[in-house]
Amino acid sequence: MTLPAASLALASGDDPYPWLTDAAGPGAHAVSTLVEVREVTPPADVAAALGLRDGDRTVLRRQVMRIDGEPVELVCSYYPLDVARGSALAEARKIRGGTPALLAGLGVPPRLSVDRVSARVPTQDEHRALGLTSDLPVLRTLRTVFSDDRRPVEVTVMVKSGHLYELRYEFPPG
Repeated sequence: MTLPAASLALASGDDPYPWLTDAAGPGAHAVSTLVEVREVTPPADVAAALGLRDGDRTVLRRQVMRIDGEPVELVCSYYPLDVARGSALAEARKIRGGTPALLAGLGVPPRLSVDRVSARVPTQDEHRALGLTSDLPVLRTLRTVFSDDRRPVEVTVMVKSGHLYELRYEFPPG
């Protein structure tokens, strides 16, 4: 299960990131492995969410999340160059305290997260990377994180094994 609000929660000390603990559930162990960090031209939907022009580049941080050793989620996070360059976001290492804390320290604190969730057939690469054994669907989330003045500072594309997840949203009425 994933509680989207947990993705913006700050980790304290050496505690695991709250979203990892929430995703794993009771009695399970979740770990996120950083696969690559580099500058890229993002996909069109990511560029649009970040308000970029054609050809603008971003910093990409690609991760694979595993629960009890099994790959369950592919995570690609994109950051505008003016935010990421010269920061730990552009370095091939884990970020102590997580990206919400780092973004806050860079002067662009996460204020709002907006998710667009869809279900679809996985690509061949996703099928392989997630170890899917049949024609199971994947859940794809395009998450845009906004800072002050609704400035987009992060767009993350998450592809999850559809049979392993239930999304839960909580919000007050009105």
